[in-house]
Order: sequence, then C-alpha cells, then structure tokens
Amino acid sequence: MSTETKFKVKVYPAVKPKRVPRVVSEVLKGGASPKAISRMKKESVDCPVVEKEVAFLVCFACPSFLRRVSGVVDCAGGNGPPSEWLIG
Repeated sequence: MSTETKFKVKVYPAVKPKRVPRVVSEVLKGGASPKAISRMKKESVDCPVVEKEVAFLVCFACPSFLRRVSGVVDCAGGNGPPSEWLIG
C-alpha cells in the first residue's frame, strides 16, 4: 500500500450517526480509548473510494486510511473498506 496521499477528506459531525459493524468496533478496541471510539461513532466522511457517506470508524479501520489531522483525513485511495463494513 502506498503511503502517498491521494485524497483529502473532511470529517464532519453526522446528522444521524451511522451504524458501525461489530467487527470494526472489535478491530479498534485495542488501538483507541473507549471515549475516543464513542466520539468517532458520531462522525462521518464522504468516502471518495466507495463514493458515499460512511461512518468515520469505518474510514479509520480502512486499509487506505493514512492519518487524520485537524479534521481532515489523508486517504491513499486503495481498495477501500470491505463491503461487509458498509451498512445501509
């Protein structure tokens, strides 16, 4: 996977929080604090790879995710998140 940024995506508070699959929550349990995960569940991004709005936690667990700085996600633009992570 390339570490070069292909897309810059803005993170915004979701009007209605998206459902996050249990698999994604389990993957992130050791890597982030419960308080941070709770806050990230209420945020969304417009994913340029799958071309629709996804929960930020799905973006955060995606293999194309590089970093988040000041409310902007740097995305490598690879394959994107697995299709079973995209609910709704």
